[in-house]
Amino acid sequence: MGGMDEAAVKRKLGIQTWRNVSKDKVLRFAAAMPEMATEARLKLIEQFPAFKDLGKADIDAVKEAHKSTLAANENSQEHFYRAAQDQRDALRADLGRDDLSWEQREALYDRLDRNVQQVGEKDSENKQFLGTGMKVVAAAGAAAIALGVAFVGGKIAVSEGGSEESQRS
Repeated sequence: MGGMDEAAVKRKLGIQTWRNVSKDKVLRFAAAMPEMATEARLKLIEQFPAFKDLGKADIDAVKEAHKSTLAANENSQEHFYRAAQDQRDALRADLGRDDLSWEQREALYDRLDRNVQQVGEKDSENKQFLGTGMKVVAAAGAAAIALGVAFVGGKIAVSEGGSEESQRS
């Protein structure tokens, strides 16, 4: 495929050095990879910390978003559990009254039972939410790694005379 050397790639990207390269330049670098000679591509990837940093920055952004979501979720959970506990306390206080009929007591016990069921449902819902969030974070990390490996490895295999078969491997 192409035979562009390191100097030609720098000229194409409009940069003097590989240090402090912007995200935009990293993406342009990745797009220019098919035009590079294999040796130049390997040498540049080794020297090009911004390529690695781009993936790390994306993973860090996903982690920070996940942390923020977890904090908001925890706050919401605390409010729900506090309100549910307040309701149970009020129902217990009502159940302690001596002037209640059996029907009134039964209605209070039913409300107390519904409250406990709602807490259990909320707990299950929260565990499902947390599990889904962990899957998203894991998938984002795996995707970033897989894309980097597939992009670099696939392009090298094709430029070294590999067929479509070697690109799929």
